[in-house]
Formats: sequence, structure tokens, C-alpha cells
Amino acid sequence: MAVFSAYSQDEILDALKQATPHADVYTDADSLAKHKNDPNGIGDADGDLLAYVEVGDTDDVKGVLSVARRFHIPVIPQTTATSTVSGSDAEAGAIMLSTIRMNKILDISREDSVAVVQPGVINQTLNDEANKVGMFYAPDPGSRPISAIGGNASTNAGGMSTVKYGATRDSVLGLKVVLADGRELKLGGRTFKQAFGYDLTHLFVGSEGTLGIITEITVKLFPIPFGHAVMGLAFFDNMTKLSEAVTEVRASGVYPAMLEALDANTVAALDKYEGTHYADNSGAMLILGLDVGGDEALKVTEKVLNDHGAQHIHVTSDDAEMKAIEKLRQDMLPAVFAGHNHVMEDMAVPMSKLAPMMDYVSEVADQLHVQIFTAGHAGDGNVHPSIVWPKEQTEVPDNVIKALQLMFRKALALGGTISGEHAVGMLKNQWVNEELGDDVDMVQHQIKSLLDPMGILNPKRKIN
Repeated sequence: MAVFSAYSQDEILDALKQATPHADVYTDADSLAKHKNDPNGIGDADGDLLAYVEVGDTDDVKGVLSVARRFHIPVIPQTTATSTVSGSDAEAGAIMLSTIRMNKILDISREDSVAVVQPGVINQTLNDEANKVGMFYAPDPGSRPISAIGGNASTNAGGMSTVKYGATRDSVLGLKVVLADGRELKLGGRTFKQAFGYDLTHLFVGSEGTLGIITEITVKLFPIPFGHAVMGLAFFDNMTKLSEAVTEVRASGVYPAMLEALDANTVAALDKYEGTHYADNSGAMLILGLDVGGDEALKVTEKVLNDHGAQHIHVTSDDAEMKAIEKLRQDMLPAVFAGHNHVMEDMAVPMSKLAPMMDYVSEVADQLHVQIFTAGHAGDGNVHPSIVWPKEQTEVPDNVIKALQLMFRKALALGGTISGEHAVGMLKNQWVNEELGDDVDMVQHQIKSLLDPMGILNPKRKIN
């Protein structure tokens, strides 16, 4: 028996355009394909979006959601499409709601130490503008030059400075959010302390667009520290010794702004990419940064590192040299991924378990004969093992899948998490119950049902 839709596609698109007068609505095949964003092959690659909509304001957001409710259409929030876990990929027949045009910095207040921005503001742009008044925005994901604050908030993005300043959640003071039913909530505000009501602000931070659409973010700014910042490199025999040294630095009373680890494979890849020779020095490299503390903090840091196996330490306060060191960390992924298919993972463990986790990653690589490049934010226990395989092999190899499973379960066994800062998306949502357990899994679904009873917001993401 044939099944007939009550509405034609043209009728739905007409309603969408009428409901979003300030938006750009794209329905042509080239535009829909361009914004499908399916780098991991996890999304609905065979299905086409109904429309890609660049909203111009909050009323457009409400308009998209009203059409979605009326016609029972999924809505996929997206801004700069930098998700590594298929968090904003196309869904067949869905409306992709992009906030890329909502990109105004509404306020930067040196006196209040806050900024108010729309979700499409690029992280680097906000930091650059804050610098002009002697302030800076702390969260610095590796995608800082291209990722937007809305996506950073939706995924609770981390970064290199998390060791000292925390992830995005720690810098978000307030939000405006449009719920699936069209209500707009104003949550939090400009004060650093807020104790009234439930903390709904941070319920939405990290919710990956499954509970509401973020339309405005109020974030904390910090004054640029006085004095000279210092960056440096320290070399170790292996990642285990490096991890032990980092744990001691964290406990020493020094508050580094950066403690980044790169294993021997990663350093060798960087040497090839950059034309450097760092791999000649050791089996692992630590990139460290101090933004305050002066000579005394540097002396303590160097002593701890030397006492725990550092072979060689080089530090500098020269601006050009510091930028070159930071570029090493930023170039890590292009160096590792060049010419390969790849998957980059994102586990985090308690600091006391960082060394055992590093040991286990090496064991898995040897046991399953996979090539793993391990790096990460050592200062907060966040490990990024990247597995690569030949470009011509389009299917993910079985031993790669097995390696991921083993590393995930080891991280959980050590009291950690399998998503430190990259979110859950569709790539990891099948692990929700294993990490969180039945009761938390159930509560998450109840919250989702309360705020999005029709299930139209970013389906198949975050929770399974």
C-alpha cells in the first residue's frame, strides 16, 4: 500500500522561509552536500538534508523550531562544523540550523571582566578583541582559530590552558537558550557567583545541542598577567616518566598554564613535518608554559622535572621562540595525519593514573600491531591517542576498533572518562550506559524528554 505524506516538500520549505525572514535558506544540492560534514563516516551519509539555514537572529531560531515542531522534522545545530565526534553531521530530511551569521561581540567589559557574545563568534576573534583592553579569554581548544564560542559551549571544549583555567564550562557565566517549544531562557548573568535556583546554565553547557539552541553566551575574561611569560621544552625517556614528572609539577605549588605531552612517534612525525630534529633527544617531549610566577616558579618547575628524569630542559621568554614552540603543538595533528586515514581519541584519567594509562596505550599498540601517536593535555590527565592506517584502506581496520575498545575500557577502569573534551556526538553515544550506568542514563533521557519531548533537537547525539 502506498503511503502519502500530508505535506509536500515545497509546502514545508515555504513555511520554513516564511518563519525565518532574516535567514539564508539553502536547498540546492551543492549547498546541502557542502554542509553535510561527515568526516568520520558515522552520520547519515546516504541521506540529504531538507535545508541548510543560516539564521540571522533569535526570531529565526524560533521560526526554525516552530516549523520543525509542526512537521516533526529533526533540527541539527551547527556553526563552524569542527566536531570530531559527528556531533553536527547531516541527518536525512533534517533542517541544519547554523548560527554562523550570529557572530557579534555584544560587549567586552574590562570592569566586569566579562564578554557577551553571539554563538557564531570565533574563539580567536574574542580573545584578540579582549587583548585590546588588557584581557584574555582562557579556553583555547586546538581549533581556536576556526571554532566558535557557541560550539565550544555546546561541547564544553577544553584546550591547552585547561590545566590552569579549566574547560569552557568554567568560563561560562550565563546563556540565552531557545528551547524546542520556542521559549527563550535567560540563565545566569554577569556575576561570578550565582546561587539562586538550579544551575541550569551548566546543564546546557556540554549538552551538544540536544536540549536547546544557544543564542547568547556571557563568559569570564581574565586580565593579561604582568611580567614575562615563559615557555619551554623538556625531554624524557618515555611517556611514563613524563607523566610522573607532570604529576609532581602539579603538586608542587606551581600553576602552569600549559603542560602538553607528545610521545616519540608524534615527535618523529613533527620532525618530518617541520624539518626539526627533536626526536634525536628523547622518547617523549613536554611543552610547558608559565604565564605568571617569575623566576621562582621556573626554578621549582625545572627542579621537579630534573628530579623526575628530564634529560634536557630548554626555556625561553622570547616571543618569537615561544610562538614557534606553541606552533609545534598546533601542528601535531597535521603532522600525524598526513597521508593516512585516522581516528583521534579523547580519554581523561585522574592525574595519579596518567602514567599507567600511557603504559597501557603502548601495550595495546604492540599487542594489536597498530600505529598509535599519543599526545595530549598531560597537566589535566587528558590523553589523545591517534591511530592511523593506510589511506587506500577505506574501512576502519578491525585491530583499530579493538584498540579503541581496549583503551576506552582501561580509561574507565582507572576511574576516567572516554570523552574528556571532544564531546560524545554519534561516535561515542553507544558507550553512555557503560560509563555512566543505568540510573544516570535514565535521568539523562528524562531530562531530554522534559526539554525536547518531540525529540527534534540533534537526535542520535549525546545519549543513545
